[in-house]
Amino acid sequence: MANDSKRTLIPGDGPLAKVPGTVAFLLVIGLFAAGVLIRGVVGAIFLCVLLAGVSVLLAATWKVLAPAGRVLRIVVLLLLVGVTISVLPG
Repeated sequence: MANDSKRTLIPGDGPLAKVPGTVAFLLVIGLFAAGVLIRGVVGAIFLCVLLAGVSVLLAATWKVLAPAGRVLRIVVLLLLVGVTISVLPG
């Protein structure tokens, strides 16, 4: 199982099932990098888009996640909120 890097973590047929993992990864990295590098209100908007996506994914997968997975995702969500607040002018 450890060598099976192509296995589906949470099987499904939703809208993201057909999106290659590389594309999703690059989109997340791109939004985060743009938000942090641009800063200000525009950067915060990029990070809020990312925050909305992470929130939707968390809500959609909440029932099937183990408690440790839930905690990890909430920590990531809170860190992203902190980064978003930190890029705002102030």
